Amino acid sequence: MPTYRDEAVVLRTHKLGEADRILTMLSRRHGKIRAVAKGVRRTSSKFGARLEPFMVADVQLYQGRTLDIVQQAESLGSYGSDIAAHYDRFTAASAMVETADRLNEAESTPEQYLLLVGGLRALSRGEHTARSILDSYLLRVMALSGWAPSLDDCARCGAPGPHTAFVAPLGGLVCGDCAPAGSPRIPASALALLRALLAGEWEAVDAASPADTAAASGTVAAYAQYHLERGIRSLEHVTSQPEGLR
Repeated sequence: MPTYRDEAVVLRTHKLGEADRILTMLSRRHGKIRAVAKGVRRTSSKFGARLEPFMVADVQLYQGRTLDIVQQAESLGSYGSDIAAHYDRFTAASAMVETADRLNEAESTPEQYLLLVGGLRALSRGEHTARSILDSYLLRVMALSGWAPSLDDCARCGAPGPHTAFVAPLGGLVCGDCAPAGSPRIPASALALLRALLAGEWEAVDAASPADTAAASGTVAAYAQYHLERGIRSLEHVTSQPEGLR
């Protein structure tokens, strides 16, 4: 059987038989991959710990008829233990990999892979609050998939801003003429935070007030879940509070 190598993030795993696992991975060059890792649940497995969720590995696989088979795995990023040790990091990472898994195969690009790896690395190091890393990832992954929210001009008619009504089904900010009755409004300061999250301007993100962070997070969650068509289950457990405040 033909073999191939790639870098991949483990998104989720399922038990198979007594000692095997089925892995769902997002790879750099081959998009999403479903593969069997034989014997990884045995204590004697040489690479079982390298193929847990949130881990990044250089994998060699056999190309199978339905599922590929993992032959080798070398660790590239051991983020799992540092993420799992903190509840806020773990729930944010779970929402990130769930989102990556939901995206269609056609949308799995090297940029998607690198964005996810960067987010998991930032979570494992505690570089910013977990919720801000998640919000930035969601906005940027939506943009890479062709669903960048309009944060300036009206998403419907193109009228120049500033606007305050944010309507996820219409694509972002809309003007007063296009906004349906009862549309949620977003403060200018929270809107500035959304722009910073999308651009990765972390100095501005880290300086945001708790009220603006909460408003931006709610907007991001609503927008991402609308475009993914199904709720992101892991978001139910995500907290916007830093570890020391819980």
